[in-house]
Formats: sequence, structure tokens, C-alpha cells
Amino acid sequence: MHDPLVTSRLLDAPNPLVVDLGYGASPVTTLEMARRLRTIRPDLRVTGLEIDPARVVPAQENVTFARGGFELAGLRPNLVRAFNVLRQYPESAVPEAWSTILSGLAPDGLLLDGTCDELGRRCAWVLLDRTGPLSLTLAWDPFTVDQPSDIAERLPKALIHRNIPGEPIHALLTAADRAWSHAAPLAPYGPRIRWRHAANLLRQEGFPLRPYRRRLRDNLLTIPWSAVAPLPD
Repeated sequence: MHDPLVTSRLLDAPNPLVVDLGYGASPVTTLEMARRLRTIRPDLRVTGLEIDPARVVPAQENVTFARGGFELAGLRPNLVRAFNVLRQYPESAVPEAWSTILSGLAPDGLLLDGTCDELGRRCAWVLLDRTGPLSLTLAWDPFTVDQPSDIAERLPKALIHRNIPGEPIHALLTAADRAWSHAAPLAPYGPRIRWRHAANLLRQEGFPLRPYRRRLRDNLLTIPWSAVAPLPD
């Protein structure tokens, strides 16, 4: 809800629809997402999709639920959130899955393909539109993560096997840990202040991190996909 591209696309859409793809055994994240996004666009429609018919629940809080997979049940959403879905697939299956989902979006639609831990304290996601991946975001609870590279275990499927020397994502995480160490003198002021300084150090090294102007609860790192895209095999 704080991504400028996501919010602008939802605000510009005449009748915005958001799909939470693969919400799991409980729709709690779908309902929370609907509440948050409706602070931006109160008339937002939200549908949760699950491939397992036993997990499809009755509508609640003006959120509907249906059976569906990558084909999006024939819907044409402006935004799809797919968290902890592609992690079940091999890396080789990611391009086809992305293509299938993206082909079903509204013309200016967006896809969030991400992974998080069970409590949502370590998250990573790729933002895509019909042209392909746009950016990577890492987000973590400042008080439960020791260093940025701890997020490596939650990288999206397209990157999780690429965290090896020579790959751009490995270079980013290595540099982030180094900047975090250099920012250690600011630790008494809290991990948020420390990360803010570490992020500035990364920018000085040439990493094109997005600046965040508002105060954030989580530590965030957003970078263009071109800076972390896997090298050709």
C-alpha cells in the first residue's frame, strides 16, 4: 500500500480488482490486505483464490473467495498478490507461471510474487507488470533479524538459488551486510536508524535503492530488478 506504482495503478483503475492467489488454509491475509488497500481505494473489490476447493470459504467483509490457480479463474485483476505460491515449484517453472498470471491481468495490472516466513517478519517480493519484473523488495522486522542477508532464505523462487558468488543478488546481500556492520555505531539508536544509515551507504556504493521518505515500521530495501536479475545460465 506504500508502493507508489501499486497505489497509482489502483487509483487510476475505474473499477479496481485485487486477487490474493493461494491464500492458504485461512483467508486472514486476504482480509487484512483488503482492509489496508481500502484505505487507499474504498471501492476496491478483493477476491481470494485457492486451487483446493476445500479451502474456499464464504464471502466475508465484502471479500469473495473462489477456486482458481494461475489462470485467475477468468478474472482480470489490477493487482495479484501471490505469496508462498511459487516456492513450491522448481525454478524452471517460474517464467511460465509468471507469463500465465501476467496474461490474465488487466492491461496495467501488476503482480506481486513473494515469499515470507510464517509470522511475516521476513519477506521478499518481486513486482511485475506485463513487460516483466520491475523491482525486488526485501522487508524485515528490525527487532528479529540480525543482518540483511538473513532474508536470503525467503527470497522468491526466481532468486533463492542464485544467492551464490558471482550473482547480483549475492553481491547485494553481501554489500548490505557490510553496510550494516559499518553502521554498528548507530545501534544504540535502534535498528531502524541503523538501517537507514546502512541503506545510504549502499547508495554511495552505487546500488540504486529506492529512497523512502516516510517513517516505516519495517526495514525495507527496494531495488530495480535489473540490478539483481539472475545472470544467464
